[in-house]
Amino acid sequence: MNAGAGGGGIEVLVLLVLFGWAGMVAAAVCGFRTLWEFLGRGVRAVWHGLGPWQPGRTDPRLTGAGSGEPAHLAYWWRQSWADALSAGRAGLRAVWSAFTDPWLHRITRNLFHGRRASGRRATAPLYRMLLAALIAPGTAAGALVGAVLATLLLGAVLMLFALLLAVVWLGWAAGVPGLRGLERGRLLLRGIRVKCPHPGCYAPVPLAVHRCPNCRARHGELRPGRYGVLWHVCRCGHRLPASRLLGRGKLTALCPRCEQFLPGAAGTMRVVHTPLVGGTSSGKTMLMAAMVEGLHAWSRQGELRVKYATVDDQRTQTGISQELNRTGWAHATTGGQPRALMLTVARGRRRRLLYLYDPMGESVSDAERVRAQQYLAHADGVVLVADALADPKVRGRLGPADTDRADRARPSAQGPWETYQRLTGELSALTGRRSRMPVATVVTKRDVLDQLTSLPVPGARIEDWLTEVGLGTLVRALGHDFHAARYWAVSAHAATGTGPLESEQRRAAEPVLWLLAASGLRTGPLTGSGGSTGGRLVRPRRRPDEAEEGHAGRYSPA
Repeated sequence: MNAGAGGGGIEVLVLLVLFGWAGMVAAAVCGFRTLWEFLGRGVRAVWHGLGPWQPGRTDPRLTGAGSGEPAHLAYWWRQSWADALSAGRAGLRAVWSAFTDPWLHRITRNLFHGRRASGRRATAPLYRMLLAALIAPGTAAGALVGAVLATLLLGAVLMLFALLLAVVWLGWAAGVPGLRGLERGRLLLRGIRVKCPHPGCYAPVPLAVHRCPNCRARHGELRPGRYGVLWHVCRCGHRLPASRLLGRGKLTALCPRCEQFLPGAAGTMRVVHTPLVGGTSSGKTMLMAAMVEGLHAWSRQGELRVKYATVDDQRTQTGISQELNRTGWAHATTGGQPRALMLTVARGRRRRLLYLYDPMGESVSDAERVRAQQYLAHADGVVLVADALADPKVRGRLGPADTDRADRARPSAQGPWETYQRLTGELSALTGRRSRMPVATVVTKRDVLDQLTSLPVPGARIEDWLTEVGLGTLVRALGHDFHAARYWAVSAHAATGTGPLESEQRRAAEPVLWLLAASGLRTGPLTGSGGSTGGRLVRPRRRPDEAEEGHAGRYSPA
């Protein structure tokens, strides 16, 4: 029994020696070779998996530009995770591929068959036995342990990389609402609300469609988002700024609803919508032309900076001016709903984009037509064009000679009070804020009114003159229904056409300047009274001979 016990102890000792020797070989193989080899191959595979690193080489993982928005998705949005996942898989796959071949299928297999690691067969039988019994098991174990350790180390590095990638992703993702909120806050702080100026649309434009200057593709999502936080990359490869702070305003902008051009100033300054409302032949078009000329007159004096928002606006105004120079009259507005005439008006550091609407007189002939004028929903103030000669009460006070003069002035078929009645109810329904809106009432054709002997001369307080000639109901209604009401009397003939009077041009611009002052532009001092009583005019001068006869003289602008 002692001999058997001794033999069993020797076998255990031999096994322990063999296991110890295999462990030493495994540790040597792992520590000096396989761990670093596998780890190096894994890191290289991860690095190459983040490629391609050759310029111009296509990457099959990229999805390309979508059919809806002609821009590539931002790399951080989804592709960074796809690249990280594919690179991580490539690294781990490289580790176990290296373990399988050459270590498991070639090196370890050769050793177990008594061959050298290179595959060359050993000549001595004892050498072959030593390779198979003493070297092969430790080598296989060392390769396996190296692969496991390399997988664990590479996995830890990849987890750290994923954590850093998540931090970067969250940073970019947080930048989207941050930049959007910054731009939105800027618009709200400055009171900027972009509206389409084109007929039949007049839609709010929270985000315009922008054209790529390279391929003319239309981008409807050019803002911080999944296509990029600071820049978007068009399908043609051109880089586009994703925010107005970075220069998006330099791109051509279109209305997303009607796809017509928007002025370049849209979105950079507050828009003041000012419709001119009056009956047919009340003098709206001539008054608007006089207002525009008046703004430019103030600009020539250095009080304002006035520019046309687009080339079309300048062309429209030039056409009206040429018509006035040729015939002395402006044709009645036709063609359905109006396109806004747009100008940028600046005083000091404050700027406004002025929308002037000149609708057809027929548009206020009944409530249904007024309701169809959707631009009224955006009105910041109204210019009520009052042709006093069209009112029946005023006409009833005229003598025969004055009636002829009034007929030659082409009075409107609809009086101011009737126009106001058509407008006021629908305006309240469209805007819901009529009581907070200012209204500038402009009595037109003053050059004719000054020639009439049957009526008093329009003096400094036009509201008193309107009451005196029989339009007191209109004055009282305006004061009751609107937040503020001011009154002017203007001769558009004296402010336009050949030989215009610059003083009358400046006076014609006062109603618009008063409405601009209500929006925060510092134009109140240009209205003659700091914007508090903007309807007061300089009392007209009378010729001495007419004053002695007790008749109202012809109007001479001061």
